[in-house]
Amino acid sequence: MQRTLLNALLVWKSQALRKPLLIDGARQTGKTFLLKELFGKTFTNVLRIDFLENPAYKEAFDGSLSPDELLMNIELITNQAFNPTTDLLILDEIGECERAVISLKYFAEKAPTYYVAASGSNIGLLNTFPVGKVEQYNLRPLTFKEFIYASQEAALIKAFDTQANSAAAHAKLMDKLTDYFFTGGMPEAVAAWYQFKELGILDRVEKVTKIHADLVEGYRRDFGKYTGKVDATLIESVFNNIPAQLSLVMDESVKRYKFKNVHDRKSRYSDFETAIHWLKCCRLVLANYPIEGMPKSPLAAYKKDNMVKLFLFDVGLLHHMLGTRFREIKQQNYEYKGYIAENFVQQELTAIGIDPSYSWHDARAEIEFIIETNEGDIVPVEVKSGKRTRAKSLASYVEKCAPTKTFKLTGTQGSSALEQTNIVLPLYFTQYLPMKG
Repeated sequence: MQRTLLNALLVWKSQALRKPLLIDGARQTGKTFLLKELFGKTFTNVLRIDFLENPAYKEAFDGSLSPDELLMNIELITNQAFNPTTDLLILDEIGECERAVISLKYFAEKAPTYYVAASGSNIGLLNTFPVGKVEQYNLRPLTFKEFIYASQEAALIKAFDTQANSAAAHAKLMDKLTDYFFTGGMPEAVAAWYQFKELGILDRVEKVTKIHADLVEGYRRDFGKYTGKVDATLIESVFNNIPAQLSLVMDESVKRYKFKNVHDRKSRYSDFETAIHWLKCCRLVLANYPIEGMPKSPLAAYKKDNMVKLFLFDVGLLHHMLGTRFREIKQQNYEYKGYIAENFVQQELTAIGIDPSYSWHDARAEIEFIIETNEGDIVPVEVKSGKRTRAKSLASYVEKCAPTKTFKLTGTQGSSALEQTNIVLPLYFTQYLPMKG
């Protein structure tokens, strides 16, 4: 299973001097697999300690935080040798050990030639953080590109990489996209989907469904374990209510999150602010902020925190929480459930660095996403889940804001490569949208 983030890690390794790596991400998105199995294979040896699995490792950080003394203590506790010139040190679930987090500062300052990588699923909740002393990345669920690569189908991978615009490529990629809508991008679910492809479809569906159920239950248990002063029941209410609110729309844009009837005796944004912040920090929800009027750069300056759309971080888990069956996803009439396409696009944009995202609304017109291009322009991105591509809202945006170009993401094959102004892309090519790096 390939992960795109590996390329950035290899660049980090090639540098003469480097800050420690810090990989953030929701639980079970594959952080350990990426560091140990994929990245680790490029080193002579890997020494990994997991503070959640074995809290006794914290003892190595009780005294001096000098890198060499820490390494000596780690060698003593693990009974493993470590060569800082050739080996990789992985500090897994580093959020469980505050002094280990602090130690990253000293590795950066006193041992910039050492290969040190840390990971955690609650990085955003840390009280102590080595600002400017780490090279940080977020690992999300597998993107659609990574899902395609996991298929190991050479022709399909080539069609995706070259943005093939043919009827045959479109039919195959759309079929894979609806598979992805069911499995989502959680590594265990994707691995099971492809590993058991020789079995009947019912068995494959059953295995993925069980994995989804275990994942969702695990996240709900975490609400009580890591919330601290934040009300765990409030967090769970918001988390559970996101799929319900998304499913209220069909072939319309997702509406901003409504706080009424989510939790007893609470109905305002201020009541839910800490819960939403917690879910965002743990990478379990994705935020989109509607912008009114004429959008200007930087978009972040015009957002209103209490006007927010909330999406789930994985479309497969979204379907599981809604109880959607695989057969229903594959049926043709399912294409009109636009919130699925919008949640998918939100995930893809987040994975390429657009986080949070922004949308636009004015009177009765709504554009699902507006993005800043590499040229500094703000362009609208209309999302149409099926084959119906008429876009009244897009026409309204063009009239009022006069963008240099427009994009529509649809269930169709897309426009010709010669089209440079009003561009139509199939949904599965979302990652090819231009944006600021």
